[in-house]
Amino acid sequence: MPIIARSTADKQQDWRQILAQSLKTAHDIRRYLELPSPSDEDQRNEQIASRQFPVLVPRPFLDLAEPGNPDDPITRQVLPDADETTVHPLFSSDPLAEADANVQPGIIHKYQGRALLLPATGCAVNCRYCFRRHFDYADNRISRAQWQQSLEYVRSDNSLSEIILSGGDPLMLQDDALHQLICDIEAIPHIRRLRIHSRLPVVIPQRLTAQLLQRLSNTRLNTTLVFHINHANEIGCELQQQLSIWKQSGITLLNQSVLLKGINDDAQILQQLSESLFESGVLPYYLHVLDRVQGAAHFDLPDDAARKIFRQLHSKLPGYLVPRLTREEAGKSGKTLIHML
Repeated sequence: MPIIARSTADKQQDWRQILAQSLKTAHDIRRYLELPSPSDEDQRNEQIASRQFPVLVPRPFLDLAEPGNPDDPITRQVLPDADETTVHPLFSSDPLAEADANVQPGIIHKYQGRALLLPATGCAVNCRYCFRRHFDYADNRISRAQWQQSLEYVRSDNSLSEIILSGGDPLMLQDDALHQLICDIEAIPHIRRLRIHSRLPVVIPQRLTAQLLQRLSNTRLNTTLVFHINHANEIGCELQQQLSIWKQSGITLLNQSVLLKGINDDAQILQQLSESLFESGVLPYYLHVLDRVQGAAHFDLPDDAARKIFRQLHSKLPGYLVPRLTREEAGKSGKTLIHML
């Protein structure tokens, strides 16, 4: 079987072509990164884990990982682990009870004043710690024609002032579809803010197209783009080049991370992340402790350990570069800040 070549894609290659070339098995990731083969038992458990939550990772993201190193912080986020098959009693398939807030297909309304719209149910990468790895996307997959039903919910609730595009990943939409959706949201008078949460530009920087930038820069809505970056190694040259353009646009650029055991559970690593983000024009926003989703327990850290790391981080950085250490809890009116003490 031929070795899968590491990506040498033209910078101008369309992001959809790059997405179509993504790797979809643990075996292919191991070959691509020249990783050692697992034991027979671990391989069987990897296969079980892959059936429970499919493997999907674009090549440009893997190109940022160190070949031959199974403990690389990027590799560990996307390669299935045998530990995913262990059932933990304190973890669940719906740790944030989002089923209760899934008021209709395509809408999650948990917090006062803002609602999540799910215009796309797919992602460009399947992160192994994803809190929605068990989410019922099939029942929330809506067509462009059905958007109007979701938007009618928004139109009917004058208490809403912000729409958050989530998913899945909303930037999985084509630019023309996203353009139409934004136009429809702009037409709702009481909506003042638009927030887009996306990991796609991190794993495929080519998604930050000139057309997308132009559309988000020319809206009456106060627009924020929230990236999901957990480690400074994820900010490659391609992403840096794109961000150097985007930070001049007037769009607010934020980042949220998840505190992950064996990946970024170190104050120095988090310090480097915050400084790299700021140099790229992105402000650290949230540092989430792990949502206790079944299959991700091996990434979890005790709260005392999280607080210790956060105290160390706080001592190393100016306040504006310190993300808020938070936990999202089912039924709460907002995220819970985890105090330093």
